[in-house]
Amino acid sequence: MAGLSWEAWLTLAVVAALLVALVRGVARPDLLLLASLAPLLVAGVLTPEDAFAGFANPAVIAVGALFVVAAGVQATGALAFADRLLFRNGEGVGRATARLMLTTATLSAFLNNTPLVAMLMPRVQAWCARAGVAPSKLMIPLSYAAIVGGTTTLIGTSTNLVVAGLVVEAGGPEMGLFDLTPIALPAALALVAWFGLVGHRLLPDRGLDAVEAGPVPAECLFEVRVAEGSPLVGRSVEEAGLRDLDGAYLAHIEPRDSEATPATPATVLRAGDRLLFVGALDALDGLLGRPGLGRPVRGLGDGLPLFEAVVAVGSELVGRTLREVAFRERYGGVVVGVRRRDRALTGGLGRAALEAGDLLLVEAPTGFAQRWGRDRDTFVVVARVRPGRAPAPPARRATSLAILAGVIGVSAVFDVPIATTAFVGALAMVASGCLSGAEARRSVDLPVLLVIASAFGLGRAIEQTGLAEAVAVAVGGAAGPFGAMGVVVAAFVATSLLTELITNNAAAALMVGVGLESARAVGAPPEAFALAIAVAASCSFLTPIGYQTNMMVMSAGRYRVSDFLVSGAAANLIVGAVSLLMIWVVWF
Repeated sequence: MAGLSWEAWLTLAVVAALLVALVRGVARPDLLLLASLAPLLVAGVLTPEDAFAGFANPAVIAVGALFVVAAGVQATGALAFADRLLFRNGEGVGRATARLMLTTATLSAFLNNTPLVAMLMPRVQAWCARAGVAPSKLMIPLSYAAIVGGTTTLIGTSTNLVVAGLVVEAGGPEMGLFDLTPIALPAALALVAWFGLVGHRLLPDRGLDAVEAGPVPAECLFEVRVAEGSPLVGRSVEEAGLRDLDGAYLAHIEPRDSEATPATPATVLRAGDRLLFVGALDALDGLLGRPGLGRPVRGLGDGLPLFEAVVAVGSELVGRTLREVAFRERYGGVVVGVRRRDRALTGGLGRAALEAGDLLLVEAPTGFAQRWGRDRDTFVVVARVRPGRAPAPPARRATSLAILAGVIGVSAVFDVPIATTAFVGALAMVASGCLSGAEARRSVDLPVLLVIASAFGLGRAIEQTGLAEAVAVAVGGAAGPFGAMGVVVAAFVATSLLTELITNNAAAALMVGVGLESARAVGAPPEAFALAIAVAASCSFLTPIGYQTNMMVMSAGRYRVSDFLVSGAAANLIVGAVSLLMIWVVWF
């Protein structure tokens, strides 16, 4: 490292600062990666053509187009058939886990895994309720299956396309649609087998209606308002029939412009009172159907979809109340309930300070998920509890599936670049009416595209300044005694650890240059390193913040961080060991 040029030292300083900022959550990852190009541009390390070449890279086009294709399939409800594949009546937890993971991993190989998990979560919860199985037994397997399934094809996750694009940029070979399959598919099957046979037994059983930490922490805190002129005004809680309810109990009453007080059977109701209930979500609809009771906030209207959204780690909502952030005005939805995974909430909805992992029940127009669901640094929209769109006709559902099959089939059979087939498929989704133009625009995850495009510029700086070569020499010196395969293992482990700290796309961008230089240094196939880094960058199993689907299932499964550490350690070992074994078999 002593012989590095000043350009390489500056690039190293930028990368180090970027890693610290990403780990500490100083700002959104896309903004941090984009900002990291500025000092390199100003210093002349990168030309504008080099810095912004990623914005014209086919990988960025492919990812953006695939968002639209996946949104078309989801919007038409074409995956409703998955219900028949997920579970069977009378099936044990082990078989149900294996069936769920196989189905999820297969779909995740061709569809964006975040909306896929959002679609499957309520179906898993419904089966758990019917079968009397704790959701904590199935939610982590659902997330892990979506993650590992995405590694099995080039289009399964944007990380694979980032790696493929960076390899081509560096003069390496082009990756085919199924080049990852011989490596990642056995690892995915091994993970499914583990959870089906052993892993589900090690997951906690947090029950269906309660968890260990308290009497009602798994239930929602929600509000209803005593309307002006309500027949309940002047009556006591007991006289109004609000004392003994199925699925909920009245915990506090918050008079207008006053602090909440505990509710007693003799408390007299007044117009404008906010009634704070704790209980199941189903009780909310029943209460709103009673004469004289209404929503705590007027203006959105009845019959709107109801969404579940999880507050993200590092979100600007953490530590602030809904009133302080003006949630309704800013996000266009009303929070009608909040559920905290480890204890019951107290006080009014507008006055409760939010925490990471809180599940918000948001009543909002149908565009809420598309508009805000991808801003994962604020909250993750995990499910639509109440539908807001009529089912598409069968012909349109078939059309969306045909378009998806065409995108995959034409690329695989005729060796057409995936950017081309995905772009044509995205246009076909809109032209066929499977997706409106507005829905197509909202489906594109701009922050992800910015991360990918910026990563290409940063990767070019790492390579051109000689930094990648210097790091590769250092890695090769440490792992060299174990041969070329030992260097591949070292690259895999480094990438896997890095992806737990920062975004998987950023981890891949930082490691691809190092991996390719390591391949040249030890005379190993560059494909071996590229495949190892692609799989390792997606191995985000250890923490709930490692990948967005982990964060999505955390509240639904009532998990603790330790649950991910235990299950994730086993998952990392299994996926790492099997994929590295397959790389050795195929390439060495």
